[in-house]
Amino acid sequence: MIIGNVALDGSGALFDIELAGSVIVSITPSGGRGPTGEEVFDGGGGVALPGFVDSHVHLTQWAAARRRIDVGPASSAADAVALVYPYVRTAGESVVRANGFRDAQWPEEPHKDLIENALPGARVAMTSMDLHTLWLSPALLADLGIDHPTGVLRDVDGLEAVMALEAMEDPAELDRAVLDATAALAVRGVTGVVDFEFADNRSVWDRRLSAGSPAVRVDTTVWPQWLDEALGRGDRTGDVSALSDLIRRGPLKVMLDGSLNTRTACCHDRYPGVDGEDAYGLLLESRESLFELVAKASRGGIAAAIHAIGDRANGVALDAFERAGCGGRIEHAQQILPEDIARFAALGVTASVQPQHAMSDRDIAEDLWSGRRSVAYGYGSLHRSGATLLFGSDAPVSPPEPLAAVAAAVFRTDDDRPPWHLEEAVPLDASLRAASGGRGVLRVGDVADIVVLVEHPEHRSADDLAETEVRATFCAGALTHASAG
Repeated sequence: MIIGNVALDGSGALFDIELAGSVIVSITPSGGRGPTGEEVFDGGGGVALPGFVDSHVHLTQWAAARRRIDVGPASSAADAVALVYPYVRTAGESVVRANGFRDAQWPEEPHKDLIENALPGARVAMTSMDLHTLWLSPALLADLGIDHPTGVLRDVDGLEAVMALEAMEDPAELDRAVLDATAALAVRGVTGVVDFEFADNRSVWDRRLSAGSPAVRVDTTVWPQWLDEALGRGDRTGDVSALSDLIRRGPLKVMLDGSLNTRTACCHDRYPGVDGEDAYGLLLESRESLFELVAKASRGGIAAAIHAIGDRANGVALDAFERAGCGGRIEHAQQILPEDIARFAALGVTASVQPQHAMSDRDIAEDLWSGRRSVAYGYGSLHRSGATLLFGSDAPVSPPEPLAAVAAAVFRTDDDRPPWHLEEAVPLDASLRAASGGRGVLRVGDVADIVVLVEHPEHRSADDLAETEVRATFCAGALTHASAG
């Protein structure tokens, strides 16, 4: 296979990229080859870049969310209930699923009685935008055997309920939906993901492969509930599955705190309007238990990826890596003390961040985090300190649109408002590298995970970078998407 007539940067010089299997074997100026008999994909003067990698996605949740009711526009709990009402009328005994509500600025708290009063006996489950809250109706709580005063389950309690809900679904149908979702990712130029789904991901993907092959590479995370089993098998981060070269073992995922929207991200400063011990957010692991998890995983060859959003949680996570004597990843890293920023690079800790979150969270961050000493969504500060950045979407929290992530990081706005803290912007070249899993440019010997764009992002503006057309996507040398044009 030859990918012909493509630029490698913004200069416009055109090249031919020759692939052999899943590897790039040559890059030569276009027009220098005679007939070779090789299959040729004409890049049409577009630019070829390393394929995009969504470094934080919940594949099953995103695949399911694509088929669920969007309650993101709801401005109150009553609005959210009203949005699901038409679907409940035709659902019968089925569970009605909705996604995307943001309740931090609602005038009232969500509650199971609000659903029951409007929709008596309905089986309804609504998941928040940040995946940290699950709002259930009384009938569905009863089905799941959950006795809860409000029906609003947050953080770890919600994860267990999500698993119970998924157990009620047809696994074969869900597997097909996930594989379809990977094809949709290829359309966006994605060639790899790190799947943070809360599940026994190795077993899930072993089963899923019987239904077909994904269109992207998948690194499967392991959660603490399955860590001993993974270590007992000798799993190590980076190990390739015996069933498919596209599936690898990813890192250990540890939840250390909650989220900004729920006011459970663990901070040094109190949240306004919140009293008691929870006013600073929640630590879901003690310092000792976190250290023990990181150290145990590291000894067995499994890197740790710690969910930390608030500044206190990020400090605790960095302390755990320092004490364990190993690097790893911090997922989200949304609020960091100035003195902790340099520790990322010093300790070899990667900041796995989601630039679209900075845009969707800017209003609530101003409400809850303004005036604090810590840096919020400080991607520019992390980059300047020498830290390694990886970009992801946290889909379905944000859509898995890597070019939208790059645009958000570079321009710090995604609407008509001025940039939000432009000093925390990340240069385009560094943003593209972060969006491609750390790969900067295409080189001979690289794996043939390639995206062909209609033009280089450096020629696009804040208004149109995110909309840049993906002309083609190649994963492991296979064409996984080609635009109709």
